[in-house]
Amino acid sequence: MTEEPQVRRRDAAATKAALLDAAAALFAERGFDRTTVRDIAKLAGANQALLFRYFGSKDALFEEVLARGGREQIATTPPGELLGTALRSMLESDKGRDRSLDAYLRSTGHDSAASAVRRQLGEEYAKVLATLTDADDADLRADLILAWLLGIGLVREITGKEPLASADPDDVCRLVLGAARTLLEHSG
Repeated sequence: MTEEPQVRRRDAAATKAALLDAAAALFAERGFDRTTVRDIAKLAGANQALLFRYFGSKDALFEEVLARGGREQIATTPPGELLGTALRSMLESDKGRDRSLDAYLRSTGHDSAASAVRRQLGEEYAKVLATLTDADDADLRADLILAWLLGIGLVREITGKEPLASADPDDVCRLVLGAARTLLEHSG
């Protein structure tokens, strides 16, 4: 009697997560255009065909990478703490932090990147932030806060301009959140 070969069980959820993690790391490091599907699959230890099966395209994978951390943050963070949480997660230097903002900032020249952030994250964050003020121009105020957040990420993470690049996260949060409270305050 011969032994039957052991069939390796596939774990679609683990493979999908590995592809997302690999893509997030490479997009944050290289940007969209300089990241190849082959490199993502190799880093994830998966076949390129699985990337296309699970996500459909590199663009769709990029959108998922950008939206993944933001959606979770929006869903689990009270509105009054959202800006502080987003800012703090962007400023933390640990390797386990969400790097979707880095991926976006390194890919701003790619049309899909801008469209994905506007559609998937920008509108969702702005909607939550706009609830923090009763001003008639709440949407504009929320967009200004988002622009500031993206600008901080650009100057700190991408250009590395000092003193912001090495500023203590507590100091940055104290200054930004204090100013943001003024912009988002209730008039009543």
